[in-house]
Amino acid sequence: MDLATYASSDVSGRGRLYPDYPNIIRSPFQRDRDRLVHSAAFRRLDGKTQVFAYHEGKNYRTRLTHSIEVAQITRTICKNLRLNEELGEAIALAHDLGHAPFGHAGERALNNSMAGFGGFNHNVNSLKIMTRLEQHYPEFDGLNLTWETLEGTVKHNGPIKKINNAYLRDYNKIFDLDLKHFSSLESQVASFADDIAYNNHDIDDGFRAGFFTIKELCELDFIRNIVEKFDKENPLCSDNVRIYAITRSLIAAMIFDLLDTTRKNIAKRKIETAEDVRRNKGFTADFSVTMHRCIAELHNFLKDKFYTSSKIVRMDIKSQRLVEDLFQILMNNYKLLPMHVRPHLSSGSSDEELAECICTYIANMTDMMAIEEHQKLFDVHCRF
Repeated sequence: MDLATYASSDVSGRGRLYPDYPNIIRSPFQRDRDRLVHSAAFRRLDGKTQVFAYHEGKNYRTRLTHSIEVAQITRTICKNLRLNEELGEAIALAHDLGHAPFGHAGERALNNSMAGFGGFNHNVNSLKIMTRLEQHYPEFDGLNLTWETLEGTVKHNGPIKKINNAYLRDYNKIFDLDLKHFSSLESQVASFADDIAYNNHDIDDGFRAGFFTIKELCELDFIRNIVEKFDKENPLCSDNVRIYAITRSLIAAMIFDLLDTTRKNIAKRKIETAEDVRRNKGFTADFSVTMHRCIAELHNFLKDKFYTSSKIVRMDIKSQRLVEDLFQILMNNYKLLPMHVRPHLSSGSSDEELAECICTYIANMTDMMAIEEHQKLFDVHCRF
C-alpha cells in the first residue's frame, strides 16, 4: 500500500543509535516489533494488572492482552489513514512495557516513593527497558530500536515540556528524541487506540465481574441506542451476547469518529509531511467534540460503578502499600536486593542512584513477583 505523504517512512527514517545489519525480508519497524515481542519485558505484561490484580482471575484483561488489543486497533486505523502500520503496531506493543505491578496503584506508590528523585513515569521506564535493561546483543545494551519507535513510545501522550527524569535527560543527549514537539501520527493513533481499547474492555470486564448490569449501562444514551437497536434485530439474546454487541458497536463508532476527525484535521491544518505533524500545535489525531463528551460520560460511569468500588479500592490500597513497603525496606538496606540487581551499588552510592535502582527493580516485577518478594521480606514464616 502506498503511504500518505504525512506517514512515517521506512526509507527516510532517522535510523538506530547503533549501526545494524540490513534485513531483506523485514522493514526496520517490523524488526522493532519482533524485538519487542521477543523481549522479557513484553512477556512480563501477562502478569501485570490492568484493572483487576493478576491473581484475581485469568479471564480478565492483563497489560499483555490490553497491549495486543491496542495494537490491533492501531493497525486498523493506520491502514485506513495510509499510515505506517508496522510503526504503529510497534509503538502500541511497547506503550505499556514500563508499567509497574498493580496498575495505577503501583505507579502511584513508586511516584510517591520517588518524589525526591524526579518521580516515576512509566513511559520513561519503557524507554529504559528498550534502551538498557533488555540485553540481547553483545555490542550494546537494549534492543537498538529505531528512533521513530523510541520517540513514539515516550511521547505517545504528547510532548514532554519539562524533563524531570535523569535517565530521560541523559539518553536524550545521546539520541535526541525531539521531546518538545508532538510525536508521529502513528504514535498519536496508538494513543487514541489505547483509549478505545481500555474503555471498551473495562465495560466487558466490569460487567462480567458483576459491578454493573446492562440496564445500568443503558443510563448512557449512546449505549441505550445500541442496545435498543440490537434487541430489536436480535430478540431473546443472552446478556453475554448483548455485552459483546455493545463493545463491538462502540469500538466501531470510536474508530470511525477518529478517522473522520483526523482526516478533517489533516485537511484543515494542511498537513503534508510527518514533520508537519510533529510541528503542529496540537494532536492531529483526535475524536470529535461529541465523541469526547460520550467518552467522558462513559469514564464517569465506570469510575462510579467500577474503578471506585470497594473491592477495587481495597486492592488498590493494599497494592500501593505493598509497593511502598518494598521500596522503603530496600532503601533502608540495599543489601536485601538480589546480587544481580546491585553490581554497581555500594555503601558509597548516592541516595538518588540507590532509589533509581530500587525503583527500576520494583517497576519491572509482575504482581506475583511483588507479592512473593514482600512475603520474603516481611513474613517471618516465609522460607527463602
